[in-house]
Amino acid sequence: MPYGCIASMKTRPGFRDEVVSLLLSGADGLRAAECDLYLVGRSDDDETTIWVTEVWRTREHHEASLELPEAKAAIGRAMPMLTGEFTKREMTVAGGLGL
Repeated sequence: MPYGCIASMKTRPGFRDEVVSLLLSGADGLRAAECDLYLVGRSDDDETTIWVTEVWRTREHHEASLELPEAKAAIGRAMPMLTGEFTKREMTVAGGLGL
């Protein structure tokens, strides 16, 4: 079954666009890692929140993607710009447009 997650993260003031760019910089390689959907969005409600929506072939593919060197490097670059406030919701994807 496809695995999905929706996460939000808060950046330090003034760093949201830089973190969005970092998150999007590795998007091209995600298809090869079995990612079917990867969306990065800016909150309309505040200047520091980023939303990330992902759908993967399996939970294991998602977990493996976090071990890729480019993912670890991007996470390392982004962490100093984040406040540490994260939320995450996981789901089993039933279907939909774009998959």
